[in-house]
Amino acid sequence: MINYLEKRFSQLPDERVGDNKFIAMKDIGLSAFSVFFTQSSSFLEHQRLMNKRQGKCNAGSLFNIDYIPSDNHIRNLLDPVLPSEVFPVFDYSLNRVKDAGMLDGFRWLSDQLLIAMDGVYYFSSKQLSCDKCSQKHHNDGSISYSHSMVSATIVNPKSSIVLPLKPEFIEPQDGHSKQDCERAAIKRWLKVQGKPYANLNATLLGDDLYACQPVCEDVLNSNYHFIFTCKKESHKCLYEWIDSLEKDGGLNFVEEKIKEKNKCYRYCCNYVNQVPIRDGKVALNVNWCAVTVYDQNNKQVYSGGFITDHCITDNNVVDIIRAGRTRWKTENEHNNTLKNHGYQLAHNFGHGKQHLSSLLATLILLSFLFHEILMLLDARYKAVRGYLPRKMFFQQLRTILFYMYFATWHALMECMVQACEVEVCDSG
Repeated sequence: MINYLEKRFSQLPDERVGDNKFIAMKDIGLSAFSVFFTQSSSFLEHQRLMNKRQGKCNAGSLFNIDYIPSDNHIRNLLDPVLPSEVFPVFDYSLNRVKDAGMLDGFRWLSDQLLIAMDGVYYFSSKQLSCDKCSQKHHNDGSISYSHSMVSATIVNPKSSIVLPLKPEFIEPQDGHSKQDCERAAIKRWLKVQGKPYANLNATLLGDDLYACQPVCEDVLNSNYHFIFTCKKESHKCLYEWIDSLEKDGGLNFVEEKIKEKNKCYRYCCNYVNQVPIRDGKVALNVNWCAVTVYDQNNKQVYSGGFITDHCITDNNVVDIIRAGRTRWKTENEHNNTLKNHGYQLAHNFGHGKQHLSSLLATLILLSFLFHEILMLLDARYKAVRGYLPRKMFFQQLRTILFYMYFATWHALMECMVQACEVEVCDSG
């Protein structure tokens, strides 16, 4: 995957003129990526020191970097680069998972691939800004500037591994005077970034913001299915139908016990098919379900409702609800991990004047994706990560890369396997 990443970085647009091109663009891009992959802001500096001591370094052997640029050089040369320049890496990586036969392990609900959509902020400031910033005007006259995106992530109710896909950035659009928003961004994602995934037999998961007729229709017209959270306070007409049906005994009821993470839960579900999502003659009919979940002590641990285009039956209502609830994985396993567990998505690594902020966010997503794919495809990586907590793993990785040189990734992982004295099982 590093080789393909190098290929993409080699094709990045270079605005330098004349002979001022001593450092190749692929070294610029790979250097930025290496910082996020190793979760070490000092990785490049350490590799410069190693290169002085030994005449070689891990930046070269592991990341194919021929010359290590300065941090300012990286920021200045990456600022004009659109994030879409590296988007093909997402598709290439997903194809690696698919070709290895591992993508089928994520399927759920009659062979559906679940893609959780969620808006996430990754930059906010009252001082720094650029033309791509969203703005919020406060009553005191101050202005907050921010960057955010709609993330798309393959999830599964039974797996802690998630696979980030190409995002859609929420930023001012050419020809539009209004602020960009999450709903507009999801519509763009469906037309462009999400188009290749429509052939994967996929269902989109989203919060209550997505549970509106325009978004649902766009999802269906894009050859996707949907399961969206549906709150009573924001869907007055739909829940009037539900309340009326409940009084007349028109709701179906299913109760089922589910074992999750060695704990037993009781799912009490109601559902009905073909109810209008809103008032009006041209209202879209959707299928509705709700659940109250109790633990083994009969304590309520969850309650919520969903709408979907999947036909709901006694046999699949629990699976539909579990799929809908899996949307939280994009907040916990994805957004929370990116912000609070080493990737520092919300940290300002560089804002720039054009695309730097969104490009660096994209590289962080890619580094996370590479780590998740290694859990699927690399038996040694999986063994060590299974033995060491996430934080400790990357602490050890940073330390060992500072003191020792490794000619290959295989040599690095073999060293960590031996140091941890873990057994390596076939990842297949």
